[in-house]
Amino acid sequence: MSTTKKLNILLPIVFLMFLGAYARHRFISTEIVLTGHLQDKMMDEISGIAASGISKDVYYVHNDSGDSSRFFAINPEGKLLSTIDFTGDPTIKGGALDCEDIAVGPGPDTKKSYVYLGDIGDNPANRKYITIYRMAEQASWINSVTSKAEAVPLHLKYPDGPKDAETLMVDPIQKLIYIVSKRSDTVSIYTTPLAFKANDTVTMTRRGKLFFKGFKPFKWITAGDISKDGTQVLLKSYEKVYYWKRNGKEPIWQTMAGKPQELNYQQEKQGEAIGFTADGKGYYTTSEGVYAPIYYYKTP
Repeated sequence: MSTTKKLNILLPIVFLMFLGAYARHRFISTEIVLTGHLQDKMMDEISGIAASGISKDVYYVHNDSGDSSRFFAINPEGKLLSTIDFTGDPTIKGGALDCEDIAVGPGPDTKKSYVYLGDIGDNPANRKYITIYRMAEQASWINSVTSKAEAVPLHLKYPDGPKDAETLMVDPIQKLIYIVSKRSDTVSIYTTPLAFKANDTVTMTRRGKLFFKGFKPFKWITAGDISKDGTQVLLKSYEKVYYWKRNGKEPIWQTMAGKPQELNYQQEKQGEAIGFTADGKGYYTTSEGVYAPIYYYKTP
């Protein structure tokens, strides 16, 4: 066989081997794992997900507008472990208007872990205030089909007028609640202290703004999370996931002022939920819709 013929055979083989190795490397480094699907029709408009601070492989999720004052405990496969009801706003039918995100972090008792559920949605941007509900985690929540949680409400106002928001995060280092607005070409970052009394009404502090390239509404920010140790930050839009690594104990709003890393993302039907695992080594996403898929990703 001539040298030319050998090269004509070998070169395509070498190219395919190189392509396969590159694809495998890309897959391993940005692996996407479908862990399951939400397994109950009640969970049909999931808008937030957060890892429990006391129970292994337990995640809290919740529906947005139209549901009552409740959230759900699930495992990574999407099995419903418990439905947790809490006392919401008695002036609102069902107790909640538009819960859009959930977070887990510290609170008044340093020996306990707390769930923060944000009734922060405001499509027409006309609410006089939004409300965060704080609930001390209980291991007993996942030992029964339904549970009750005692909720402590905090009412928040924006310093520059009402906003629609779907992102609630808790910074365990500086003990701050973060809200990131959803709409507009540029979104804003707001904070308020974790320390509050029941039914306090507080005006948040505006900390800065963020601009992301893309087209509306695909670029709108729909969810976010800060890792349990406070070192990592995630924000997601309908089509992208953004990641930052905190530099020491700098404020999170300063961290997000830097250029984010865009992570691999399996675009979902209406993806509005993202949350780190308890150890921060990965994160989960899920979306609205009956039996919506749950995806796991490794952090960089």
